[in-house]
Amino acid sequence: MTAAEDRAHASRPSVVQSVDRTIDVLEALAEAGGIARSKEIAQSVDLPVPTVHRLLATLNARGYVLQLPDRRYALGSRLVRLGDAAAQQSGARVQPALGRLVAELEETVNLAFLTQDTMTYVAQASSHRSMRMFTEVGRRVALHTSGVGKAVLTTMPDARVRDVLDHLGARTREAVLHEIEVSRRRGFAIDDEEQEVGVRCLAVAVPGGPAPAALSVSGPSSRLEPGVYAQVAMHLRTTAEELAAGWATSAGR
Repeated sequence: MTAAEDRAHASRPSVVQSVDRTIDVLEALAEAGGIARSKEIAQSVDLPVPTVHRLLATLNARGYVLQLPDRRYALGSRLVRLGDAAAQQSGARVQPALGRLVAELEETVNLAFLTQDTMTYVAQASSHRSMRMFTEVGRRVALHTSGVGKAVLTTMPDARVRDVLDHLGARTREAVLHEIEVSRRRGFAIDDEEQEVGVRCLAVAVPGGPAPAALSVSGPSSRLEPGVYAQVAMHLRTTAEELAAGWATSAGR
C-alpha cells in the first residue's frame, strides 16, 4: 500500500485498522490465485511481514485461510460459507435484470458464482416457451464442461487455469485450454451439449461480484445455433455490464 493509499485509508470514517488490514490480506491472497507465501502477501499490501504473519495466524485458526505443508497459505473453506450466503443475496437482487434478458432472448437465463473448484447457480429466470431449459438454483457444475465455468476461466491467468484443470488428463486439459483461448478471443464461452444432449449454452463473465461470476443463456440446440451467437452474446454482455455496475454501486465503489 502506498503512502497516499495509507492516508486515504486513514481518512475513511470508522475504519478499524486491524480489520482493514485483514481484508487487504484476504484480497491480496485471492488476487494471487488463492495461494501465496506470507512474504509475497506482505509485499502486495505493503505491510511488515511479522504483521501479516499475525493476521494469517488468526485467519488460519478461524479456518478462513489454510497453511499448507510447504508453508504457503491458501484461502480456507470457511470462506465458502460466506461466499454462498453472499451469492444467494446477490442472486435475489439481480432477478429484474435477468427477467429483462429473458424477455429479449426468450430463453432461460442463469447467474452462477465460482465456489472453490465448481460453479454454483444462484439465480435463474425461466423462458416462457413450452420447450425450455431448467437448472435448479444451488446446483453445482464443473468448470471445464459448463458455459459459466469456461467463461470464468477466461478471466484467470493461464497459470491459474492450468492449476484448476490439473486433475484432468493431459489431452482433455489441452483441449480445454485451447477452448478457453478461443472463448477469450470471441468474447463468450459455449457449452455445446456437454451438460445435456440437445441443450446449448452461451456465457460471459460478470466482473465485480462477491466471487467470480458468469451469466448464461440456455436453450435447445435447434434454437441456440451459430447464426444467433453474436446477437445473444451482445445481450449477455449488456446485462453483465448492468449487473457489474449494480454491484459496484452497492459496494460503494
